[in-house]
Amino acid sequence: MRFSLRSLIARFAIAVALPVAALSAVSLTAMSAQDAHAQQMPQGAKQPGDFPRVKLTAGMFVIDAAVAANDADREQGLMYRTQLAPNEGMLFVFGENAVHCFWMKNTLIPLSIAFMRADGTITDIDEMQAETTNNHCPKNNGVYALEMSKGWFTSKSIKPGMKMQGLPAPQ
Repeated sequence: MRFSLRSLIARFAIAVALPVAALSAVSLTAMSAQDAHAQQMPQGAKQPGDFPRVKLTAGMFVIDAAVAANDADREQGLMYRTQLAPNEGMLFVFGENAVHCFWMKNTLIPLSIAFMRADGTITDIDEMQAETTNNHCPKNNGVYALEMSKGWFTSKSIKPGMKMQGLPAPQ
């Protein structure tokens, strides 16, 4: 079999170009996935790992909670998150003992919420559907709210009247 120099160069170019093109396609796919994730999280929004964290206990259960203790963090809450670890949640800390209502706009996962007094006593628990604008308000005043994956409190037999330990001081 006889090859011309031009034919050899063309074959070499194809042999090099195909793997490079395949790598580029994989790279573009990965970048597209990152872009899609970046589009879900608005510019300026905190990433999940950027919130301060606290370990709480409810009976024998340990909770890893992100803390939302200022207006911007409370407004974002768990918006745009697509999952929570099994004992992960978000603790909302307020500066006043009042009825603090929640909704699920831009919240992509269903959640349960426990409302608490300053001493950690759970006063109310509610179930919330993803991406809804219904108000979820406790019947009692409080300074804390803890959001967990939907059904978490029920599955752990945690009810109003029980106390949460490890809460940071109200703002």
